[in-house]
Amino acid sequence: MDLPIVVGVDGSESSLRAVDWAADEAALRGAPLRLVYASLWERYEGESLAEDLGKPSEQVTAEDIVRTAGQRARLRRPDVKISTDVLPEEPEYALVREGREAAALVLGTRGRSGLVEMLLGSVSLTVAAHAHCPVIVLRGSHDNQVRAGMRGRVVVGIGEKAAESAALRFALQEAKLRHASLDAVRAWRCPAHESTDHPLLAGEPARLHELHAAEVLDKALEDAPADVDLSRRTVEGPVRRVLLDASYKADLLVVGARRDPGHLGLQLGRVAHAVLHHSACAVAVVPEQA
Repeated sequence: MDLPIVVGVDGSESSLRAVDWAADEAALRGAPLRLVYASLWERYEGESLAEDLGKPSEQVTAEDIVRTAGQRARLRRPDVKISTDVLPEEPEYALVREGREAAALVLGTRGRSGLVEMLLGSVSLTVAAHAHCPVIVLRGSHDNQVRAGMRGRVVVGIGEKAAESAALRFALQEAKLRHASLDAVRAWRCPAHESTDHPLLAGEPARLHELHAAEVLDKALEDAPADVDLSRRTVEGPVRRVLLDASYKADLLVVGARRDPGHLGLQLGRVAHAVLHHSACAVAVVPEQA
């Protein structure tokens, strides 16, 4: 059975963008699409969806939300098999559980207003930090439209153990499905204590670190399929800054997040946490075994 693409909906504009992205992703994979509304609250508190439905916000229910999201997905991708569900529980718990039997989870980043907006941001972070499948968090555009494939580029950050990286495998698959180029980036830095003022040794420590970064990149990509348009770059600088800079020219930024079964807290890492907050494009967080 094909695993579905699962998208969390809540009636906000960002969740409608997530529906668009998820519908496109399902069509690319030939997978079913599952739309899930999870909340302990019975009614929606917001203006955007209420205006679309011609109802006061206090009369918009969970069923209205999933029905509207389903109609939007069907109009966008009529060839995709779509199901919807309303789950009366906390969204982070429901979505992490849904991710156990999903090809990917797709989420928006911003909520409806004020405190609720902050809460929904925490849901996205919690799900990205605990899900068993890749989590795609929509960033970038701040209207309610998704313009998929504008730049035709996927970016993946290459870590030290990238040869067996689930994030790299996911990025290669996404680039192939989207007929997009893949930009594999390895950031490197020369620690300050390794620098030297001796004129015969100037630049040598930095060169060695750059060579090591290139070796890691080459090893990670040695089995990459030939039908993917692949470029590789080593860039000096902090990983977070390098990847955030790359996100401005990408449709999707892919990063890995190590999972330690014995650890109960957020398992994102500083890099994934930073790009989820600040990336200029959608971010895919892919769980990696520690």
